[in-house]
Amino acid sequence: MRDTRPISWIKAARRDFEEFPEDVQADMLSALTIAAEGSKSDNAKPFKGVDGGVFEIALKQRGDAFRVLYVVKIGVDIWVLHAFQKKSKTGIKTPQMEIDLIHERLKRLKEVLQ
Repeated sequence: MRDTRPISWIKAARRDFEEFPEDVQADMLSALTIAAEGSKSDNAKPFKGVDGGVFEIALKQRGDAFRVLYVVKIGVDIWVLHAFQKKSKTGIKTPQMEIDLIHERLKRLKEVLQ
């Protein structure tokens, strides 16, 4: 039997996630479950620009891009930091506003849990 870690959400990330199409939510939850079981989904990759332990799940659906960022190195839980629909038309780079929000949420989460 696998030792599955709990998945916890920052409230704002959960609210944004619930706006995603249902099939995107299902695929994202599947990838998060794989992370909770100690592996990494094929849709997940380390998120650059943030200390280790932050991963990004990226899915495309009908021309739209959806992202969920989670952290594995704070406490016992897998923490979902951010969920957003990427709307940039200038390439695959994550917008700076989103990166700043991820940094802020990560900082606050560390303060609360460590």
